[in-house]
Formats: sequence, structure tokens, C-alpha cells
Amino acid sequence: MPVHEDIHQSFRTREDNPEYHGMQHINRIYTIPNNDLKMITCQGLITMYMKQFKTFAEASILVRKPAVEIISYLNQADYSKPVNKYVLYGEDGTGKTSTMLHTLHYAYTKGQIIVHVPWIRSWFDGPKETANSITKTNKIDLPLHAAAWLRSFKTQNQHILNKADIKLSATHEWSATENSAKDSSLMDMIDFGISRIKFASNVIIKLMSELKQASTSGKCKVLVAIDGYNALFSQQTNIFNDNKQMVPASQVSLTEAFLDITKSDWCNGQVIVTVDKMATKENAESHFPRYLLTNEGFDHLDPFLPISVENYTEDEFNTVIEYYKNRKWIRNLSSDGQKELQLLSGGNPYKLMEYCKHL
Repeated sequence: MPVHEDIHQSFRTREDNPEYHGMQHINRIYTIPNNDLKMITCQGLITMYMKQFKTFAEASILVRKPAVEIISYLNQADYSKPVNKYVLYGEDGTGKTSTMLHTLHYAYTKGQIIVHVPWIRSWFDGPKETANSITKTNKIDLPLHAAAWLRSFKTQNQHILNKADIKLSATHEWSATENSAKDSSLMDMIDFGISRIKFASNVIIKLMSELKQASTSGKCKVLVAIDGYNALFSQQTNIFNDNKQMVPASQVSLTEAFLDITKSDWCNGQVIVTVDKMATKENAESHFPRYLLTNEGFDHLDPFLPISVENYTEDEFNTVIEYYKNRKWIRNLSSDGQKELQLLSGGNPYKLMEYCKHL
């Protein structure tokens, strides 16, 4: 049930369940319960946010219009239809990731399986290990990244997967002597990928296919959340083949998995992605989805609903300043000083935090 507001700090809301967040909560800070935060950030989170949460001794984010808009759509969606797709876009530092975090919390409280990739570009920029794919010709596996993702996925969703008891729809062959048999547990296949890391990338590909089928058959609901999604269409990576030639993202086997789960050929789920200029090494002259996704990415996601995430409004800026004061992040700030901060930062959430950490 929604929480009745009775607070002594006007910049906060006591309503910590995002399912009930509406227009009346906009411009207020809400706090994610610690137990929820541990689960929704199993796959990690951008370092800036983790540092902020640790510094403030709480995980609090601003309730903003883009998140409330998406949550209202999720609450009203017809889950019998093909998945709706939402693309968060905006200039650097405007809060696309925190908006996604808000929706992840929503999915967790609703008991949905979460398929989360916190910053997909990191796989292409700093691969811990590469290997030629055993099952995919001319594809490169990222075994350590894949096994780590599977481990976090299991931790994040184990309580739901155990309850749903999803069985495999087909037998998946891994080698001449190893397979995951039809009607065996999906959890067993995940455990296989974690323990046999050379097969982890292929296990993720099959996992996405099985989740789509389980979701469509009504065994579960799935929320897909990928930050920096346009990296999947990048031509430049730090991954090289045996001939020392750089390979594009399309030749990385994990790309196949996350392109598959963002198709429109399944239902009973939702897809939320961000596009970001920093997610690609190519020149990014515009922050709009049509540009960052390229023709290939745009056609792949279409149809989708673009959601603009912009710099703080004046009311949002004032709320965040009050919160920073409350957490002793800034002290003795005069009205002139506050106006200067607003001018210097331009209302950009990231820039504002960077300026405030020196005060």
C-alpha cells in the first residue's frame, strides 16, 4: 500500500516502493532500502553512484519525471503483447543511469527476473580474457566476463528462479560429452556456465532464449536493463583476434545474447536501455538515439519509445542542494553561492556533484 506522507524534511518522501511513485513524488528524494540495493546492484553500478551511496550512508536518488513516466507505462502495460522498449537518452551526466536504477528497483519489488548489464562498454574496452568461440565461427568469447555476469545474475534472481522452477525447452549441446538436457532446470544450466567458464558465453546466449520462452509462456516476467546499449553496434573495441586485428562488437559472442533479448519476438517483459556518447569510440556528435544507435541499432530496437533525461529543473536543483546540505556534503552555502553552483553546473547532475565535493 502507498505510504501516507508525514515528513519533517520537505525534500524527502517516505514512499520507498517505486511502484507507487507518481507525480506527487517528483522533486523529492527517496531512499532504496539496503537489502533491496544489494540485490538490484548485484551486477554492479557505475563507481560514482557507489561512492555517493557509501559517503552518504544511504542509497537515495531523486524521483524524476522520466522514471515516473516509465513506471506509469510499466504499470499500465499489456504484457500479453510484444515487449515494449524504452530508450533513455540525454547529454552526459544528466542521470540516465539513476533513472534506470529507479526502474530496476521497481522490477525487483514486483518480483520480476532482472537481466541487467550496468555498462556494457566495459566488456569491449577492458576484456579480462578472450578466446575463440567453441560453437560460433569467427566469434570471440569473453569467458571471465561471462562467468562473472552469470554468477551475479544467479544471485540477483535466485529467489525468483527457484520459485518459478523453469525447465529447459530443448537440449543444449556444449561439447561431445556435455549438455544440458531438455526439461532439466534452468538453474543447472546457469551453474554449468559458472563452473565451466569456457562455455559461459554460449550459456548466456541460450539463457536469453530460454528466458524469452519462459516469459512468453507466463512462467515469469522479465525486465531487461542495459546501460550504454549503443556499444553493441560499435566498430571499435580493444578486442583482437589471432591475427591481431581489432574485432567489432558484432563479432563478440555476448553481443548476440543481448541483441536477442532486445528483439520484439517475445512478451510478458519490458526492455529499458540507455544510449550514451561515452559508450562508443566513434565520434559522437549527437546524443539522440537515431545517431548513437546507427541505422542497424535503430532498426533492431524499432519500435521503441524515446525518453529524454535532461539537466535538473530549478526545483530539482534546489531539492538536491537541500539533500547535500542535510548529508553535510556542503556547508554554509549562501544564496549567492547556490546561484553560482547552478550557473557553473548548468543544472547537470554529474557536474553539480563534482563541484560540491570540494565544498
